[in-house]
Formats: sequence, C-alpha cells, structure tokens
Amino acid sequence: MDRRAVLVGYDASPAAERALRWAVAEASLRGAPLCVCHAWSWPYPLRSRDQDALEIVRGMGALALEDGVRLAREAAPDLDVRPLLAKGTAAGALLDASAEAALVVIGARGAGGFDRLPLGSAAVHVPAHAARPVVVVPADEPAHAARRMVVGVDGSAASEAALRFALQEARLWDATLTLVCAWWDPAVLPGPDRLPFTDPDSVREQAQERFAASVTPLLADCPDVAVERRFVMERAQHVLAESARDAMLLVVGDRGIGAWPRTLVGAVARSVLHEAPVPVAVVHERDVDANA
Repeated sequence: MDRRAVLVGYDASPAAERALRWAVAEASLRGAPLCVCHAWSWPYPLRSRDQDALEIVRGMGALALEDGVRLAREAAPDLDVRPLLAKGTAAGALLDASAEAALVVIGARGAGGFDRLPLGSAAVHVPAHAARPVVVVPADEPAHAARRMVVGVDGSAASEAALRFALQEARLWDATLTLVCAWWDPAVLPGPDRLPFTDPDSVREQAQERFAASVTPLLADCPDVAVERRFVMERAQHVLAESARDAMLLVVGDRGIGAWPRTLVGAVARSVLHEAPVPVAVVHERDVDANA
C-alpha cells in the first residue's frame, strides 16, 4: 500500500470535520502520514494593502488549521499529522498538494458554501482535476453504515481504475465489495417499438459476459475480498446511489463509457456526488496504478 500522505482539507465546517475523521481512519489503516490542509485568502473583492489586516486573516486560518491538527491527534495519538497552511482557494491548495499525496479527502460543502447546496465549489473542482483519487465526504452522518463498499463498473479504463482502488480499500477496511454494472439498451426494453432484427435476451447475455470477463482478472488479484456482483438494467447514477445507501463508500470512475472526450467528470460521477448519502471516491484512469 502507498505510504505517501493522506491529504485532507479542513475548514471547521461539519463536512470538513467528518472528512477529517474519515481521513484519520484511512491514514491509520494505511500506516501513512496525514496532511491537514487549510487554505486562507482575503475574503473581499478588493485587494487589501493593509499588511496587518492580511496577517489577521492569515492568523485566523492558522487557528483553524491548528484546530484540525488537534482533532486528528486526539483521534489517533500515534498518527504522524502534518499541518499545511496555504494561501489561496481551498481547491487550488488541495490540487497543488495532491501531487505528493496518495489520496485526497474533502468535505462535500465547506464553511463558505450555501446550506442548501449538496456540493461546494471545492468538492466539484478537486475530483475533476486532482492528481490522485478523491474521497468526497457529506456533512450528514448516515443512520447506519454497513461494512460494505460499492463500485460502479462499465468496462471503461476509469472504471477499471475504480475497481482496483475499491478492492484495495475493501481489503484495507475489511469490508465486502459490491460490484454494480448498470446496463441499459433500448433494444431490450419491453413494448412494441423494439429495434428491428435484435434479440434482447442475446444482447443482455453478451453484456453480462463482457461484465464478467472484465472484472474476473482483477478479482483474482484480491481473493480475500468478499465480492457480490450485480448486473442491473437501470440508469447507472440512480442504481449506484441507491445501492450505496447503507454502504461506507461508493467508488466510481471519473468518466465512463459514452462520456464526451473533453468532459472532466462524467454524468454518473457528477450525479452520485450530488445524490449519494455516503462518501464517494472519484478515481481517474491515470490512477490505475497510483496505489498499487
């Protein structure tokens, strides 16, 4: 397992506090350092020329960071906790620091966000641009979370990276793993308007076979992880969020099959980040071997 630091953003918001707890547990299980990052910036449109005022704002940021470091050390006294105070936006600071990290953890909505928005700006930008897998942690604690993880699989390179990451996380947390392939094709829908010259049962069977063939080699590398496979005919974003309702983590690739080439984060990843009530890990194709 990668021993580079787990990087977590902290701004004292409820989501950040929960993200910090999640990151502490992850770093402890990995035997890796934890880097707690707080970003500070002048909060007004016009730039201040008053150095004393800037130092006050910076000092407030330092106090917030000190609070996060204290909470992390209280939760895990033996953990190597490293503070990082950065000037700029939260997203910019985390993206800069992510190049040296193994994993990035961030709260879904920071202290400066609107209460009714499920995602803040940093939780949108960091998963799209980070050099490492990103776990986005919601502010609300679920009523019950089973020791189970869920991963979306569609045969894309990003979903292969997501499956590799999910298997490693399931092994690390001693959790079971549910593989969900959500498949939809108008040719197999019931009704009088099926596409001509198609055999719906044959199309479905071929898709199931491709699903099995794509995951079997990766599962063979982690025989100690208990795995359940689900092949369902529903829209991926809905079935993934529902399947993960009582899970401890939902893992998706950043861009699945059918995503536009220039899209940074595909529709499924965007949707589950907004809808899933549990932490969501977004993994990029370039992360296939990041944690090997």
